[in-house]
Amino acid sequence: MLKIAIIGYGYWGPNLLRNFSLVDGCEVAAVVDRREERLRAVKRLYPAVDVYTSAEEVMKDPSIDALVVATPVFSHYPLASEALSKGKHVLIEKPMTTSSADATELIELAQKKGRVLMVDHTFLYTGAVKKIKDIVDMGVIGRLQYFDSVRINLGLFNPEVNVVWDLAPHDISILLHINNEMPESVIATGISHTHNSIENIAYITLNYQSNLIAHFHCSWSSPVKIRKILIGGTNKMIMFDDVEPTEKLRVYDTSYKVSPVSDEDKYNILVDYRLGDIFLPRVSQEEALSGVAKDFISAISKGTEPVSNWKNGLGVVKVLEAAQKSIKSRGREVKI
Repeated sequence: MLKIAIIGYGYWGPNLLRNFSLVDGCEVAAVVDRREERLRAVKRLYPAVDVYTSAEEVMKDPSIDALVVATPVFSHYPLASEALSKGKHVLIEKPMTTSSADATELIELAQKKGRVLMVDHTFLYTGAVKKIKDIVDMGVIGRLQYFDSVRINLGLFNPEVNVVWDLAPHDISILLHINNEMPESVIATGISHTHNSIENIAYITLNYQSNLIAHFHCSWSSPVKIRKILIGGTNKMIMFDDVEPTEKLRVYDTSYKVSPVSDEDKYNILVDYRLGDIFLPRVSQEEALSGVAKDFISAISKGTEPVSNWKNGLGVVKVLEAAQKSIKSRGREVKI
């Protein structure tokens, strides 16, 4: 029986505790949080779980096999590094670290110690994203041409990281998951309306060596909540609307074909449009975080490769890092 300790019992911690408590083959042995009132809430719901105000106790406890780190991103690297050094498996909340250098160090340490290092990019375990992955892998929509993401709402303003590091990891992880090509460069712009240099609105464009282009719009300043991704292929197109309660995924049998023209006549292109049916795929309703917990335990006990592995986690951090540099240099193109 694997023993798990959860560090951080804030917004996401209760969901992690609930889901890991239901996974066969493991038990949540401890929860760590600096706030006594949060620990009292743990004891009311889970009396058998030990609680601590410092991670030191679980770090030195040899009976703890794995840590789930659900703390602010700036603390991910030191906590994960210490846990891996003590031979514990680690699941880190997104994003993995604040820099690709720190992420690379964690990866190398995990490999040296033979431990599982996994990042909780929860959206990869949703029924909709799993179905998108299947559709793309089967070549149903053809060659990817564009990935267009909008993730906006009113708040919550994060005092520690900007909107890019807060919201963009979700959709960047989805793109890296369904497409095996890393972008070549990033161009990003953003602005802070809070006088603290933390951007609350940002636009990110990823450029690829192939003909794919990706764009992300992130905002804490929208009057409406939108969680939408449009994916275009040479044969069909996909719309994923996460705010939609039931019909989250639609596949459009829609495309266009450009007829070849001579160099002399290149400005008079001929475009043939095809408008077909709309297909609503059936998607799994299993809670995504349950899939994360099961995948982590399977990776430890059976040696399986996690869906949200360190490769995806590192790729996301590299894109975020480049986007941050581009924003701070007023939209300069940054190579990855």
